[in-house]
Amino acid sequence: MDKPMNRIKEVLEERGIKQTWLAEKLGKSFCIVNAYVCNRRQPSLEVLFEIADILNIDVKDLIKDR
Repeated sequence: MDKPMNRIKEVLEERGIKQTWLAEKLGKSFCIVNAYVCNRRQPSLEVLFEIADILNIDVKDLIKDR
């Protein structure tokens, strides 16, 4: 079974946004956000929607197609 993946890293890089900035906006540690960005850990749906809102992007654009 394939591991779930997200596009948070790609979106941050496209927009020139640092992980530390996102961590601050989310109120989470850099380590947690880095785990999301590196796909070592997946955010809950609630957090994924919050990230999409912060980045002003459709949540579907944060999820990779298989």
